[in-house]
Amino acid sequence: MKKEETSEQAGVKEIARRAGVSRATVDRVIHKRKGVSGKTRDKINTIIAELNYQPNLHAQRLASRKVIHIATLIPQSSDETSFWEGPLKGIEDAEAEVMQFSVKVYKYFYDQDDKKSFVQQANAILKMKPDGILLAPSFMEESMAFIASCDKLGIPYVFMDSDIPGRNNLCYIGPDLYQSGFLAAHLISYLLRDNDKVLIVNISKEIDNDHHLLRKEEGFRAYYKEHGQEHIIIKRNIHRLDHASIEAGISKELQLHKDIRVIFVTNSRVSAVAGYIQRLQHKIILVGYDFLKENIDYLHDRTIDFLICQKPVQQAYKGVMALYQHIAFATPVEKMNYMPIDIITRENFTSYEK
Repeated sequence: MKKEETSEQAGVKEIARRAGVSRATVDRVIHKRKGVSGKTRDKINTIIAELNYQPNLHAQRLASRKVIHIATLIPQSSDETSFWEGPLKGIEDAEAEVMQFSVKVYKYFYDQDDKKSFVQQANAILKMKPDGILLAPSFMEESMAFIASCDKLGIPYVFMDSDIPGRNNLCYIGPDLYQSGFLAAHLISYLLRDNDKVLIVNISKEIDNDHHLLRKEEGFRAYYKEHGQEHIIIKRNIHRLDHASIEAGISKELQLHKDIRVIFVTNSRVSAVAGYIQRLQHKIILVGYDFLKENIDYLHDRTIDFLICQKPVQQAYKGVMALYQHIAFATPVEKMNYMPIDIITRENFTSYEK
């Protein structure tokens, strides 16, 4: 008995009949493959539009024997910050969704405070030559070398959390770092009184390489420069991540500048500052980043006043899905995918969705 055609097959057959071409030619146009003249391609696409034909691409992926290999390279979660647990969850959520379509996701992690670990993991990824890479860049020079190798090998890559402008990345998914810093400054401007100062705190072993911190600081300073108030900003870089070193750095600035009213911490390590601020006899307004348990605890007891959040779970999930769509179906991807910049307070954190 003749096997019944699926609606998918019948649709392709009808397009081929109307265009006067073979089914193989229609298939090449649908999947954006070469070997079809521009005139024929335009004719087929017109018929596809007239019929409102929607190919079942996922069903075709299920029938395909080609396995797609995607590698992810993000920092590992640490004692200092649990931020990267969020992106890992996003990667795992995407992996669970696409694994049925012959997609394998290989997860690599590096120490955010160790260049060597980044290079080691990056080299391991290059050795396996995946079909696509999701990257959270931290070290500028090392990240640039890595993506240069990706370019040579023709491996598409997506940036998440922080961007490196002017590269050949498929897309960037994350916050606008400059605007994030600018927004923080605007928010803080409402909290300052006459003659008050604000302390910017960058906490990282490799601050010169942590371009996402510096980009936030750049946006922050730009706001006060526009308003002729850049003189109110004091800055402290802290290179050691233990609580004693962080507290010593903050304490020194508060002793030198009695008029500091607000502290702005440029990353998720704001809880390390909050532990010290909590013990002070006078109130210091504290603003930092990221929806983490250790930060929320201090937000709840009013030690941290505001957290700026940018949906890290969704960033990683969208990054893996963008690679899958691009590799499997040649789907066009928007170059810049900015995540919303959310302001979380004691009053609204219970309803916030990461």
